[in-house]
Amino acid sequence: MRNILIILLFLTTWCFSCTSFALISMELTRGVAGAIPVAVVPFHINGEAVPQPVSTIINNDLQNSGRFKVFGERALSQFPSEVSQVSSRYFRKLGTDNVVIGRVTALGGDRYQVNFALLGVYEDSAGATVKLSKRYVVSGRELRAVSHHISDMIYEKITGVRGMFSTRLVYVVVQRAAGAPTRYVLEVADQDGYGPRPLLNSPEPIMSPSWSRDGRNIAYVSFENHHAGIYLQNVVTGSRHLLSEFPGINGAPAWSPDGSKLAIVLSKAGTPNIYVMNIRSGALKQLTNDFYINTEPAWSPNGQRLLFTSNRSGGPQLYQMSATGGPATRLSYDGDYNARGSYTPDGRQIAMIHRVSGIYKIAMLDLDAGTTRVLTTAGDSASPSVAPNGTMVLYDTISGGRNVLGMVSADGRIQLLLPARQGEAQDPAWSPV
Repeated sequence: MRNILIILLFLTTWCFSCTSFALISMELTRGVAGAIPVAVVPFHINGEAVPQPVSTIINNDLQNSGRFKVFGERALSQFPSEVSQVSSRYFRKLGTDNVVIGRVTALGGDRYQVNFALLGVYEDSAGATVKLSKRYVVSGRELRAVSHHISDMIYEKITGVRGMFSTRLVYVVVQRAAGAPTRYVLEVADQDGYGPRPLLNSPEPIMSPSWSRDGRNIAYVSFENHHAGIYLQNVVTGSRHLLSEFPGINGAPAWSPDGSKLAIVLSKAGTPNIYVMNIRSGALKQLTNDFYINTEPAWSPNGQRLLFTSNRSGGPQLYQMSATGGPATRLSYDGDYNARGSYTPDGRQIAMIHRVSGIYKIAMLDLDAGTTRVLTTAGDSASPSVAPNGTMVLYDTISGGRNVLGMVSADGRIQLLLPARQGEAQDPAWSPV
């Protein structure tokens, strides 16, 4: 299992395994008992065949969130596409008072009109009540994006929490083949694993990807030329440039909330310490200056504090300091190993790696109560990354003897696995909305 001792190995080399060019697939392993029932009626298609199954994507989004019990095509015998066609009695008897209907109309020239409505069907009402209704005109390649956007709106309307289906994931993959050199790939995919796109394909290890707050750029570590360097790459254009290549460690880049700075780990003066780099000028400010291992910085949502891992208490624990420097305060006390922390969007909790009986779990530290809650049930887990709405934590874990990605809700009640279809995947990061 990766732990803070590996950082010592990182002073000279890093052996980092992950994988595959194949897209990841989402498998719900635990959902909420008493999940909210919702019927997603297959959208009516007007005209030519549609290149993306809009209602199927919405169905899968809501089902895989773990918060909904979705009645899809197989559960339905009525398929309305207009409000006037909806039988409140039928859907109430089915067991839901939330119904999604819609239609997709081919306009020609690769343009499609998507209409949808979220309806409420209630006991004291003869007809359906429109809770949400929208219309979009998009190209064929934008149908999947608008489907995720519709899922986001439905999720927020029903739960009161902003949806996360329009976000993306970045992760490091590795492809191993007999008689061929290992390839390391930095890959971006939709939140549901669809449409993976390689940003960098290298024979050398890649690690620690981190999204900018506008979702346009990713900072990461690459061992090109057999030496660690921090690179910045534009997700849209693919352009990239080297930010840091000092002797020793150049690692763990973390974007400031305003996007102007990176917190990074450098060992150019000896042991690993936390620095803040101005991205535009390249100017550095050293925040920690001691002989301990200080690593894995993460910014607070307001940009005023930095969280980091240090062994200054004898073992890996989480500490917090001002983003401008100064004394550090220890935050984690439960157990002898707590590392790789990241704040939830409200700044009141920290997702982290927490060792339990020799096994590394994903846990949540409540900063107000000072309590630690273990979230995952799988084997060794690492690299927690909090969803932009704070409801889920993305991480990597061992399943079936290989590294896969996983998601767990912030309360631990919902768990998903996202296995790569060909190989392994790890070190993920969740994009902003």
